[in-house]
Amino acid sequence: MKQDPEKLWPAPAKLNLFLHITGRLESGYHRLQTLFQLLDWGDEIAIAATGDPGIRRTTQIAGVSEQDDLSLKAARLLKAECGCSQGATIEVRKNIPIGAGLGGGSSDAATVLHALNELWGCKVPDRDLARMGLKLGADVPLFLKGRSAWAEGVGEKLSPVALGSNWFVLLMPGFRVATAEVFAAPGLPRNTQPIQWADYRYETSRNDCQGSAVNLHPQLGRIIDEVSEFGNWRMTGTGSAIFLPAQDEIHADTVTQELKCRYNVRAVRGVDRSPLLDMGIGDSLDGNYPDKNAPG
Repeated sequence: MKQDPEKLWPAPAKLNLFLHITGRLESGYHRLQTLFQLLDWGDEIAIAATGDPGIRRTTQIAGVSEQDDLSLKAARLLKAECGCSQGATIEVRKNIPIGAGLGGGSSDAATVLHALNELWGCKVPDRDLARMGLKLGADVPLFLKGRSAWAEGVGEKLSPVALGSNWFVLLMPGFRVATAEVFAAPGLPRNTQPIQWADYRYETSRNDCQGSAVNLHPQLGRIIDEVSEFGNWRMTGTGSAIFLPAQDEIHADTVTQELKCRYNVRAVRGVDRSPLLDMGIGDSLDGNYPDKNAPG
């Protein structure tokens, strides 16, 4: 069988605008509240269906073995679930740093699931794709659903929300913060009082993981101190990246220009709807969702 031409698929990054740890389950997992904002920037993935059954990546990703590559795990999981005889070649064009808390691996996995569901003609419903995604990681269903969302549970209980178009300055220090180390830190807050969506404000929320991450990686604390003159920076997820809500695109560009000689920084736009939806995938991804003024 002739190999299909490669098609380029977006895999957007995300920000956790806040992250509260509200408890701990008997399983050891933490009960969370967070607000996910999708970005219009991220990785890109070139995927082609093949006649032979093998699944392979065409380029290496620094620091990620094939065994640990979530995009390959996603492809193999879908293939097993739908009994597909075809294979695929996958090239992840990485823009999202690993270990930055921006959801790169999870987004890559979600994009591969959606792309191969179409390219292989599996016709797996979205709800079943979300079930598969949760096997790969707690953030994968967010990217599968393709909407900014309020999340609870271990991050899997998603309520899509409308945040509008917001600008941020994103600073990526270039080192990894390990999620397991952060959640195992003895000083990690684990009993933050839950809040309601209607009561959320950026100024009165926080990332409960930030203090522990700074203790583990003092250089992160030094960077936050150095850029604090520009405003209230916050860590996203449990990674090393930090972000600053901007007033508008001009403000985001101005701060980016000020900092780009010292740091890996870029202006990014938050969006409610994943660019992946523009590829014509999904059977129930669109709809009307609760509105909220932009944070900042």
